[in-house]
Amino acid sequence: MGLRNILINGDEQLRKHCRPVTDFGPKTAELMTDLAETMVKANGLGLAAPQVGILRRAVVIVREDEIVELINPEIIERSKEEVGAYEGCLSCPDMRGLVMRPRHVRVKAQDRNGNWFELDCEEMAARAACHEIDHLDGKLFIDLVDRIYTDEELDEMFGSEED
Repeated sequence: MGLRNILINGDEQLRKHCRPVTDFGPKTAELMTDLAETMVKANGLGLAAPQVGILRRAVVIVREDEIVELINPEIIERSKEEVGAYEGCLSCPDMRGLVMRPRHVRVKAQDRNGNWFELDCEEMAARAACHEIDHLDGKLFIDLVDRIYTDEELDEMFGSEED
């Protein structure tokens, strides 16, 4: 199918709880390929199925310069939460904010063939995993921030530090 349209904040699909993937046939494989291609085209670090209008528990993230598919993911271990980098979202363009996330997570998930595996994620990959798994429960990063910063505000803040 190829590239999919990314839903933007305000679309009710983004606030729905996703159902588990139970069929690991060609449609699931196609979805995972499409998620990866769409994420790469949009310059993202992760993308969840509900962001393209599919209410299934499936995400892709970038980990160590590799795209990882996580189907029916569950965080089974996490470190203490801390404020990290400014976080954004392909469904909330031009918005950034600081979000408390763990530096390390271990995720249990299935691959496109239904095989279970566990994956350790650090730093940005941990942040991406948490962010995308939140999407599966209808949560957006903007629900977790104290304040949203626009790109213009961030440019001003970081530009003024260099003066």
